[in-house]
Amino acid sequence: MNAIRTVIASLVLSLLMAGGAIASEKVNINTADAETLSRVLANVGPSKAEQIVAHRAANGPFKSADELAMVKGIGLATVERNRDRIEVGSGQRRAASPASSGSGSQR
Repeated sequence: MNAIRTVIASLVLSLLMAGGAIASEKVNINTADAETLSRVLANVGPSKAEQIVAHRAANGPFKSADELAMVKGIGLATVERNRDRIEVGSGQRRAASPASSGSGSQR
């Protein structure tokens, strides 16, 4: 009986540790592909993930996690549920520098 308790306790501890590892995975919404978005974000399946990628392609990178709510099918509740998994980084809009705005040679 004691051996069964030990095995069960070990299984429970393993599951808790695995759940923590999964919950801590993060995704950059400006660079991730649809498969990664649907795998990491809760309540975001392949269809919604494709809509996120399409929205990003049409409108440029997201400035904040809250902008995900502008994607059809993604509400504020989904954003809040995933806030700890969402990263917004590289790919943000940048202003054109004067050196790169049209005064160079053209081919």
